[in-house]
Amino acid sequence: MSRMPSLFIGHGSPLNTLQRNGFTTAWRKIGEELPRPRAILVVSAHWFFGATAVTAMPTPRTIHDFYGFPQELFDFEYPAPGAPDVAQEIADAVKPTWCGLDHDQWGLDHGAWSVLAHLYPKADIPVVQLSINALKPLDYHVELGAKLAPLQDQGILVIGSGNVVHNLHEIDWDRPNGGFDWAERFDDAALKQLERDPQAVLRLMDHADYEMAVPTPDHFIPLLYIAGAAAAAGTPMAPLIRGYTLGSLSMTCYAAGGDLSCRRESGAAGLPSGVPPDQTNV
Repeated sequence: MSRMPSLFIGHGSPLNTLQRNGFTTAWRKIGEELPRPRAILVVSAHWFFGATAVTAMPTPRTIHDFYGFPQELFDFEYPAPGAPDVAQEIADAVKPTWCGLDHDQWGLDHGAWSVLAHLYPKADIPVVQLSINALKPLDYHVELGAKLAPLQDQGILVIGSGNVVHNLHEIDWDRPNGGFDWAERFDDAALKQLERDPQAVLRLMDHADYEMAVPTPDHFIPLLYIAGAAAAAGTPMAPLIRGYTLGSLSMTCYAAGGDLSCRRESGAAGLPSGVPPDQTNV
């Protein structure tokens, strides 16, 4: 079985699930170029709570964890099977760190299925999600990502789903395809750091624009898992897609390992113009 790469996907709006734009077209191209995994492990920004756990149910539900969007999005289902055996492999791989097996509480949130709907639209590959433990410091997540790296040799595709820059309070509806100067500066700094030394990703906390780019850690932490996995595997992180939307969201995506030639510079994330920022969960 060929070694799977690990990916970080800047997922943006849940509406990307339903739309074809520069970003989602690039996601589909990435999915076509990837080898077929045995299973997929997603670390999503939207399962952020006080424990480390992995979904272990045979049939994970599709969670619609947002409001203020069209009914069509609430009707969307991603019926991928779960993988209790893979969940146990993950719990074993991260020992002695404790990782609980979630048999009936969570499922697949939009950080997972909005991306997988394009990477693997047939929903025929088993998917599990790993929670983000909100009680742990950032270096915990880098270290846990490093422990996940050996799973890539077992045919498991590890995906971090979040955004390098994610500040909903600064959204500018007049910038559907652009970024503020501070957003672009931080995104550029992240690119340089990840290409050079992903193990030292936390140096980005010292960047002058960090507090604007990362006002809350939930969407930034999935990047740390992929950086940790890349460092453990001795591979740099290479940008697959670069772009911005609404001024304060970076849609940059990365791969660590593998041979992915897909690169796109920008695309439209497509938030609905009639939905104010305080009624979105992106």
